[in-house]
Amino acid sequence: MKLSDAIEPFLAHLSVVKNASEHTVRNYTIDLHALEGFLKDPLEQIDRKKLRLFLAHLSELGLKKTTIVRRLSSIRSFFKYCVKQGWIESSPASDMQSPKLDKKIPTSLSYDDILRFFSQPDTKAYLGFRDRCIMELFYSSGLRVSELVALNRSDLNLRSLLVKLKGKGKKERIIPITKNAADWITRYLNHPKRALEKEPDALFLNPRGARLTARSVDRKFDLYLKTSGLAGKVTPHTIRHTIATHWLENGMDLKTIQTLLGHSSLATTTIYTHVSTRLKKEVYDKAHPRA
Repeated sequence: MKLSDAIEPFLAHLSVVKNASEHTVRNYTIDLHALEGFLKDPLEQIDRKKLRLFLAHLSELGLKKTTIVRRLSSIRSFFKYCVKQGWIESSPASDMQSPKLDKKIPTSLSYDDILRFFSQPDTKAYLGFRDRCIMELFYSSGLRVSELVALNRSDLNLRSLLVKLKGKGKKERIIPITKNAADWITRYLNHPKRALEKEPDALFLNPRGARLTARSVDRKFDLYLKTSGLAGKVTPHTIRHTIATHWLENGMDLKTIQTLLGHSSLATTTIYTHVSTRLKKEVYDKAHPRA
């Protein structure tokens, strides 16, 4: 059986049965087609040694450890599916260990940095007003960029200060937003220059009236970084890290933060305890006369 004959039904299974997101299916497609391009063997002749050669090849290409780990994870899932289908007796990837990743502590900003960054958009202009609204919503609730651009008007309950999100794996959750963020959203939705609406239910629109894309948000953030002096420090995801850290420092428990951020595992959320400790140490060093 050719690899390609097994890969295509597996990808369809991910999309239809597992209800995986387009982003997830795309990553699996890239990972498995890379394997197919390296190994020309039939499915049943692929063993652990050949998979190790593939991983070594990825390392020689200079791929990041995170990419190699992701590809191995995709390969494990694929061969597990092949076993269930009866195409092979056992998975050659079942006992393969992933490369150890260096633990990276996410960047987090001080509240003063947040205020400086949020002051960059020209709120007298329509698009500047929209961008400030985006920033306020990011900081209000720690959304992912993909969640923010997917928001519809129908997802908002501004009176109750609640927003319905569709997160990773298309899992829905309802999170609170601040009254300040709700006020910005209300004024943005009622802005006179929002008259052009090709997608009227989409919350955030581009200048042509269509739904704003994640790439557009990244580009706008890059622009404001240059004027704020925070270049190299901030991405839209940094705001998510920042509000999580600020929640923790102000007494919110990790389980609540996990729920608000949509983390599937509490272990993912505990990274913010390290960020909080580091920030407190930095403040201590700056404030203490003999530090």
